[in-house]
Amino acid sequence: MSSPAKLTPHPSTQSGWKSILKRAWPTIRVLLSIALLWKATSGINWHSLFDTHIQMQPLWFLAALASMMCAFVCGGYRWGLFMQAVGFPRRIRSYIGLYFAGGLINQGLPSTLGGDSYRAITATHLTSAGNLTETKELDAELHHSVDLEHATPKLRLSFAMVLVDRLLGLAGNNLLGGIGLILGGATLAAWGQDLGYAVMAVMLLAGIAIALILAWGPSKQLLQKFLDRFNMNNAMPGIQLAFAWPNNIAQAFLAIGIHFLTILTLLFCLKAYGVDAPIEGLMIGLPALSLLLMLPISISGWGLREATLSSVLALWGVNPSLTVLASISYGAITVLSVLPGAYFLLKRK
Repeated sequence: MSSPAKLTPHPSTQSGWKSILKRAWPTIRVLLSIALLWKATSGINWHSLFDTHIQMQPLWFLAALASMMCAFVCGGYRWGLFMQAVGFPRRIRSYIGLYFAGGLINQGLPSTLGGDSYRAITATHLTSAGNLTETKELDAELHHSVDLEHATPKLRLSFAMVLVDRLLGLAGNNLLGGIGLILGGATLAAWGQDLGYAVMAVMLLAGIAIALILAWGPSKQLLQKFLDRFNMNNAMPGIQLAFAWPNNIAQAFLAIGIHFLTILTLLFCLKAYGVDAPIEGLMIGLPALSLLLMLPISISGWGLREATLSSVLALWGVNPSLTVLASISYGAITVLSVLPGAYFLLKRK
């Protein structure tokens, strides 16, 4: 007796579903953000909240804006140093401007590319005078998906430096989160402090291992051969600037400092509503949120940020309603802080 034939989806049907999902995903993210934001705010009794006569201190919002803008400037400066180290034009101000533009795109502007791709692609057209060359080709590259397998060595090198910048940002985020767990992890859970020590140990061991690879001749030569294979021959100076001894110490402090500025931004937003939040709670909540935001499930963290922070800070007795208000203010200030990037986007047009 013959067995029934198995039905397998046609390749064109599979690609059709993928295409539909790709087009619908931005809308899904918006709906998820709205749903999460509604969930975070649904438990707020607005009448009783405003009846408590919140002591608003608007000057803290200005301090928050200054702190966030300083974080973006420092991040752009760091990325600019990597780009210059591998042979791109020495135009730190232009890299900082592109960093702001990328940050603005990441806030949810309609685009086929993320902010990281935007700055990586645009930087390849930057001249020593700060202008952009081959603008028609640039526009074409920005409006098509990036195929790094067939990309030019220059574009691959630019993306590599963006990746190095992102890896350092991730390291700073994790180190700061580890410090926060060591200081306040016992409030989070019985094992919270031990987790903090474990995170710090893993990050430090990873930093030491990478530094040893770059310091030992045979392993460094092997890494250079790997880079040569992918047509990124000039990437080594940027990698050394980021991870080699003793540069890695300065880079670690800079990465922690940049993320600490974002924590200060949230702290200042809370103070604007009269809340004295524990700094260790913010050092746990915001780095954890940054890891969650690596999942593309919301628009620039809206909704996910409010739900996460209100849950974490409640463990320290912070009113969840005020946390949600401060988190919404934090998101608005983040958008305002990257508005200078609009100048660079319009300048290209």
